Amino acid sequence: MKLLKTLAAGVGLAAMLATATQAADKPVTVKAVGTWGSLTNYQKHEGPFWNDHISEATGGQIVGEIRPQTELGLKGFEIMRLVKNGVFDYAFGLPGYVAAENAVFEGADLSSLTQDIETQRKVAEAYFPTLEKAFAEIYNAKLLQLYPFPSQTLWCNGEVSGLDDLNGKKIRVYATTLGDFVEGAGGTSVTVPFAEVIPALEKGVVDCGITGTMSAYKAKWHQVATHAYTLRVGWGLAFGAMNMDKWNSLSPDQQATLKKELDTLTDAMWMETATEDEVAISCITGGACEIGEPGAMTLVSPSDADLKRRDQIASDVVLARWAERCGEECARNWNDTVGSILGMKAEAK
Repeated sequence: MKLLKTLAAGVGLAAMLATATQAADKPVTVKAVGTWGSLTNYQKHEGPFWNDHISEATGGQIVGEIRPQTELGLKGFEIMRLVKNGVFDYAFGLPGYVAAENAVFEGADLSSLTQDIETQRKVAEAYFPTLEKAFAEIYNAKLLQLYPFPSQTLWCNGEVSGLDDLNGKKIRVYATTLGDFVEGAGGTSVTVPFAEVIPALEKGVVDCGITGTMSAYKAKWHQVATHAYTLRVGWGLAFGAMNMDKWNSLSPDQQATLKKELDTLTDAMWMETATEDEVAISCITGGACEIGEPGAMTLVSPSDADLKRRDQIASDVVLARWAERCGEECARNWNDTVGSILGMKAEAK
């Protein structure tokens, strides 16, 4: 009897070891969706990370599969709902695209408030816990990254010499906060998906469009737009988030390794973006361009009067409207986090 018990225990232990070995041998597959396939963040960072790097970094324990939203025929607004439903395990996207669910998502990239990338990173880090909580509660998702696209500026098919010329113009935006700025400047905000901006500019559906400097160059907006007005009105801050059930299915070691690798990726994305404005603006306005054919847009730099008026619109319109949308508690949290960095206060008027 004692021998039988010993044998049974041995068989049980062997079965447990076999199961553990099989589990270790079976990699975790992460299905991801990226941003725009033609742009730097996907080509150099999002795509290579999930398709190649994470498998190498984990010895094959985590394997990624990613395609950009453009290749999948998505517009961006639906991505986090798809993550919540488990269609994707991981998504890169813009908080401005999910702000329709809750204005809290806008708080780290409110139009025109932040004018240099170093300050923008401080803002992103200060607001990260707020966004982390919102992603968990609204989308059942684990926020793991915040990273920027290049400066968001204005690209117009028609002469623009300064901020006053935006009055009466129809301007493409992709986020409510950008619409607040446009309307504060006397323009009309029009929501147009990124892929449809060129025909919209050609047909006069919009007079100008807002997007990042490198995004405008890579998408060849210079083929239809004539004036590059480099008034910085945002950063196109982006996120990386994982379905919470998928995150919880990872072992503690896998979670730690994945977070470490994503933190390194995030640092690289901030560094890359910091170099892109100057390169893109030179390329799009006929200057030196080592990354492709130069455009021939007219470069229009904002005047001191433009900058002063931009700051007034940011305070009196952008912040005030957002505080009203987000509510008193939300605005108070912003004032204690981002507001303390910028020396600004969000108050509904």
